Amino acid sequence: MDINDLPLWRREGDELRRTVTAPDFPAAIRIVDEIAVRAEELNHHPDIDIRWRKLHLALTTHDKGGLTDLDFTLAALIDDIAAKHGA
Repeated sequence: MDINDLPLWRREGDELRRTVTAPDFPAAIRIVDEIAVRAEELNHHPDIDIRWRKLHLALTTHDKGGLTDLDFTLAALIDDIAAKHGA
């Protein structure tokens, strides 16, 4: 998998970035909660900035110094989670 498989994401240097717009603030929190569960399962944690109903997400593998398969895997999972919650 690569960035071409993730049309909602953009690459900025050694990070994948996406902004998710949830229907409302409670939905944004539900999305973050579900992302947290999946991230913990993968032991790979995104940077998340919550601004009302907008989630700014950044993925990179700090200990590897850049992007790895884990980043692309988590990005695809985040896309599925966001879509499930109407974002």
